[in-house]
Amino acid sequence: MGVGLSGKCTVAIEVVDGNDDARKRTMSRLISSIPENSPKTVVAVFSVYDPDSGDNGKMTSSIQNDFPFLLKPTLKNFYTLVTERPLDREERARYITITVTDTGTPRLKTEHNITVLVSDVNDNGPAFTQTSYTLWVRENNSPTLHIGSVSATDTDAGANAQVTYSLLPLPDPLLPLASLVSINPDNGHLFALTSLDYEDLRAFEFRVGATDRGSPALSSQALVRVLVADANDNAPFVLYPLQNASAPCTELVPRAAEPGYLVTKVVAVDGDAGQNAWLSYQLLKATEPGLFGVWAHNGEVRTARLLSERDAPKQRLVVLVKDNGEPPLSASVTLHVLLVDGFSQPYLPPPEAEAAAAAPADPLTVYLVVALASVSSLFLFSVLVFVAVRLCRRDGAGSAGRCPVPEGHFVDVSDPQVPVGGVIDLMLGIK
Repeated sequence: MGVGLSGKCTVAIEVVDGNDDARKRTMSRLISSIPENSPKTVVAVFSVYDPDSGDNGKMTSSIQNDFPFLLKPTLKNFYTLVTERPLDREERARYITITVTDTGTPRLKTEHNITVLVSDVNDNGPAFTQTSYTLWVRENNSPTLHIGSVSATDTDAGANAQVTYSLLPLPDPLLPLASLVSINPDNGHLFALTSLDYEDLRAFEFRVGATDRGSPALSSQALVRVLVADANDNAPFVLYPLQNASAPCTELVPRAAEPGYLVTKVVAVDGDAGQNAWLSYQLLKATEPGLFGVWAHNGEVRTARLLSERDAPKQRLVVLVKDNGEPPLSASVTLHVLLVDGFSQPYLPPPEAEAAAAAPADPLTVYLVVALASVSSLFLFSVLVFVAVRLCRRDGAGSAGRCPVPEGHFVDVSDPQVPVGGVIDLMLGIK
């Protein structure tokens, strides 16, 4: 402080800077969007300044260590923000916070946010929610029935994430996949195209493709296996005894048979599967109720009691074969049983055989019978003539008179040297 002649003084005040101004940022360049596969790309160029002086106006800028960026200082308080490596939009689509700190006392810092938009690149293909799908469809389904769906997602954005579905060609050209199923290209729904038959096709599999709309497009595949569930659409079929034969099969049972004697066994099959093919047997009708029984699980027909003379010799049984489906289907078979005193007793022909025996004989058979009778009669007549001539000669050997006989060749049949065959040959005129 100084005092002049006028009585005035001059005061010089030194203002000491305090660290009291916020840091300011000036953005000179900013790229609005960066492709995610772009390394070493300049994102922004900016400057920061502090109105304070001295150490209070000196600044440093930094970013988080885990960000894929580099902050490079250029001129005084100027920085360039560049990408350190390719970005991943699916991991993080927006960045970044810049922290600016001065070197004053006390140190002050501020944070500035720079929004960096990462644009999508088609670097992710569609991914199915499952590697394989198993779908069930009941046979005899109605056409266009929805039997299931497949689903795939794409973590890209925009058109790169839009997925379309398609059926892939089968390696087996004999399986007409295009006539069995179709797929909705937009939502992956699968609508059987035809009514499926379990007995013809129990299962089939194919592959489904999912493709995005990126450029170039990416795709993936999944296996789909379709299992046809059985429905009870086949009735039991009787293999034995045959029902379409011209003459029914007749079983013989001795009257001395003990209870439980095995008469026969009904054999049947069912084209369905599972419980739809489980068969049970029961006696539906019988000539003598209580005489026979049928085992429910194997179709064996057995006697239920001792046979008596009062039981009719001809028995007719009707056996019902039923499956275990819902609703159950059935078939019936008729059995003919003949009661005999023993297996040596002549077999009684069925009515059909008796009717056939009573029918007129075939003309050729008649001719053969007549020819055979004629030859036999001629042979017998020749033998009688020969015997008569021989007796006549022997009776007249000692008398003067002889039997008038035609000349011919005669032999003494009493001669042991003459064979019987020679007599017959001579009789027939064979020399």
